Amino acid sequence: MIKWIQNLFSSPKTEENIDTMKKFLIVGLGNIGSEYVNTRHNIGFKVLDFLAKKEGLNFETVKLGALAEYKFKGRTFLLLKPNTYMNLSGKAVKYWIDKENIPLENILVITDDLNLSFGTIRIRKKGSDGGHNGLKNINLVLNTQEYTRFRFGISDEFKKGQQVDYVLGEWDDNEKAKLPERLEVASEIIKSFATAGIENTMTTFNGK
Repeated sequence: MIKWIQNLFSSPKTEENIDTMKKFLIVGLGNIGSEYVNTRHNIGFKVLDFLAKKEGLNFETVKLGALAEYKFKGRTFLLLKPNTYMNLSGKAVKYWIDKENIPLENILVITDDLNLSFGTIRIRKKGSDGGHNGLKNINLVLNTQEYTRFRFGISDEFKKGQQVDYVLGEWDDNEKAKLPERLEVASEIIKSFATAGIENTMTTFNGK
């Protein structure tokens, strides 16, 4: 009887808040267009495409991007590939954060990193943009750096003045051979982020 009375007067927002905490926005950064599909700069898209294919998910064209929904261990993952081009990624991220009422701690942004050797993983709870235009715009639009970013190393094996060509260039044969294993690890990181928590995920995967 007491429990019934408590339920009667309890706030209906409680269940909504719990559901919100179980919802995660996973953003893979990249550029739209067939000419960018297999470029190093599009590793964020590639990670999400790999997970979607593995789990039998389909992306749908939505406002400011392509979205797939993935459910795993009671969590809902919204996999977002912004269609704003890299330099305006923040617009799409902000829109979907607001639309789905997702807390900052439940956001994971996947991006390439020139400062890490190929396939090296670095996960951080916050931080600067590190010179990455996608992160720079997200920081600007959200007005914060307090969100988790998953950096995937693409190395810096380019000559002076050739950075743009390198970043927007396609993977070489050696990288292509190693990518599947790295993408498998990346998909496990996404699941771990939402189920094991950020601290455990960093401990398990950083530097791997």
